[in-house]
Amino acid sequence: MHWYLTVLKKYAVLDGRARRMEYWMFTLLDTLFAILVCILGTAVGSMMSGPGEISFLGFWLLLIYMFLVLMPKLSVTVRRLHDTGRSALWLFAGLIPAIGALITIILMVLDGDAGENEYGPDPKTVPLT
Repeated sequence: MHWYLTVLKKYAVLDGRARRMEYWMFTLLDTLFAILVCILGTAVGSMMSGPGEISFLGFWLLLIYMFLVLMPKLSVTVRRLHDTGRSALWLFAGLIPAIGALITIILMVLDGDAGENEYGPDPKTVPLT
């Protein structure tokens, strides 16, 4: 939970670097929360609607949640790219049809630059706050 809250607190920080652990723990918890929001919204919506009616409450709550965490997702991805010595322009690689998502995943899995790079000090050597 620490990693998730840390990313939410740094939602507007586009400079600096983010460790793999920070990125992937945020991604894991974000995915779990999205699934939970969808399930709870669907359950509550089905209780509120009549028999035979379809409720889209889960969908709308999921859409709202995804909108609320969009900026933190982008900022942690930019900081993760900075950790590997790449600029934020590499985000556009994800827009390439068929292989864009694969390129993005590979970039997120790569180990960060050891020591300081042009984007800041190595986050592995900076103590956690």
